[in-house]
Amino acid sequence: MAREIPRKDGPGPASSDPGGPGARGAPPNQALALAAMLFAVSMTFIDQTIVAIAAPDIIDELGLTSSQMQWVVNAYLLTLAAFFALGGRLSDILGHRRVMLIGTLIFVISSALCGAVPSGDFAQGWLIGFRAVQGIGAALMFPAALAVVIAVFPVDRRGRALALFFGVSGALTAVGPLLGGWLTGWTWRAIFWVNVPIALIAVVLALLARIPDRARREPLDLPGAVLIAIGMGLTVLGLQQASPWGWSSFATWACIAGGLLVLAFFCWFELRARFPLIKLRVFRDRAFRVDNAVLFFAMMAFVPVFFFASVYAQVSLSASPNQAALYLLYFFIGFGIASQWGGRILDKRGARPAMKLGTALGAVGFVLWAGELTTLNMHDQWLYAAMAGAGIGLLLAPASTDAVNRAIDASYGEVTGITQTVRNFAASVGLAVYGTLLTHTTVSKVDETLRGRGVPEGAANDAAESIAQSVTGHADSRGPSGSGPVAEMVRDSMSAIRMDFAQANQWVFYGMAIALGVAFLCSLRHPGTRVTPEEALSPKPSGPK
Repeated sequence: MAREIPRKDGPGPASSDPGGPGARGAPPNQALALAAMLFAVSMTFIDQTIVAIAAPDIIDELGLTSSQMQWVVNAYLLTLAAFFALGGRLSDILGHRRVMLIGTLIFVISSALCGAVPSGDFAQGWLIGFRAVQGIGAALMFPAALAVVIAVFPVDRRGRALALFFGVSGALTAVGPLLGGWLTGWTWRAIFWVNVPIALIAVVLALLARIPDRARREPLDLPGAVLIAIGMGLTVLGLQQASPWGWSSFATWACIAGGLLVLAFFCWFELRARFPLIKLRVFRDRAFRVDNAVLFFAMMAFVPVFFFASVYAQVSLSASPNQAALYLLYFFIGFGIASQWGGRILDKRGARPAMKLGTALGAVGFVLWAGELTTLNMHDQWLYAAMAGAGIGLLLAPASTDAVNRAIDASYGEVTGITQTVRNFAASVGLAVYGTLLTHTTVSKVDETLRGRGVPEGAANDAAESIAQSVTGHADSRGPSGSGPVAEMVRDSMSAIRMDFAQANQWVFYGMAIALGVAFLCSLRHPGTRVTPEEALSPKPSGPK
């Protein structure tokens, strides 16, 4: 079993489950434990992307608008971000194996209920609500799973285990589009039901691995958990609703400003709490700050690209869900190859070179990819999509692993809560910002197209708003219904509208390139230092609180 890391902030953990697997007797099976945790977290990564492929079919069957569909995606990511810190802390208090199993159970039950959503007036609330519960389950599961990997591997093998954990779990995001395209051909509901057998495998392997369960007898910072959830929720709500409410709306800025103020108060509160949800003093480490900044801006591109590229493929390229999955596969070919390279760079030279190269390559890839979107040809884009994926693949595991290696003054569960909160909050912000940008640009361009074809100004704007809010993925076969000259003109203009949508997506992809450009500037601030196994085993002075 892994040696406990001495800490300045309290006594070592005591066993919370003396009779549980791995508590006494035979040591844990490291291979089974790692496999179990990868199966568990694979569901959380797959669910970040699989819904994007099925989005048009969900919209069509349940009668949702594109804005409502974005909330189906965003509800999961938002609760994932809001409750990750709580999940990490609960993992330390209750025991990593126990919280991982609880999170898996919550996740799989809510997945099954998402697949059972009834048609009708309750569909939107039902689906968004249980997607949010899915996010809570994932937020409990992921930090506990990572802490299990750290606990069962000794220090001299921990770095390689973590690189494999982050690399494989990140690469599993590629399964989402491919699996989603295949399952959607049967029914979109299967994209949620597929989590049931995966969860069963994860639970069985976890029980067979004899994973030790350890806990720390400390109180839970419930006020801090409430503050961070409210702060993140209000901020993303304001960004998400900026399009329908308008950027000049008081409600938009009240939500954004209110959320940021609550988050600022959360930081003030945590610095004074005896047992904080997040030990913010870990941010005194410059490398940790840079790692999280790079992850934040990289995640603003990594998760949103699945949704926007999928919808672009199905609208502008008139691709089927399976074809859209193959389109996204270009991105993941680059990601998968480069993630292995990034792990080797991390082992030999540290995180800084991998982050610099990855952010630069990703930014260039997204710029070139955006320039090819208006060709409306999938095969003209594969190289640039692969470049964008390779850039993120290079930086993801090194930045995440380096951040976890800085967990000397705090527990690994707490630091994982921080890094995963940053990652998933960034994904939520990216979806909100790019979604607003896409809707606004689509309305502007479609309105211009329709007015150029003789549609009166007011009618053209109304039609453009309707099209932007009801993108279904097959512009020709599912075009606007109704009668009258305006509806007829819209149907006759669908070829031009597909181009308008491609041009609108260009701005989204340029935005992703800008995010990675900022991440590159952040990576330049990394000190380039590395944490050795000897340092990881030695307590670091925490300084005055």
